[in-house]
Amino acid sequence: MSNLLTLPISERIQLVEDIWDSIAADQAELSLTNDQKQLLDERLKAFETDGNYGRSASVVINEIKNHL
Repeated sequence: MSNLLTLPISERIQLVEDIWDSIAADQAELSLTNDQKQLLDERLKAFETDGNYGRSASVVINEIKNHL
């Protein structure tokens, strides 16, 4: 782990991106738990009932920045 900290930040970022891409490529192997499936079903039903798309990411990010 300490060897990773000696890498320049650009190389560490690239390493993380490569790892993430490898995970995304194998996402079919990931499965949801029953609790996760139930939560997703509940959220989908709530959306279908009220049609609330929520707030945009930019609005939420700006709110967070304003509270810092």
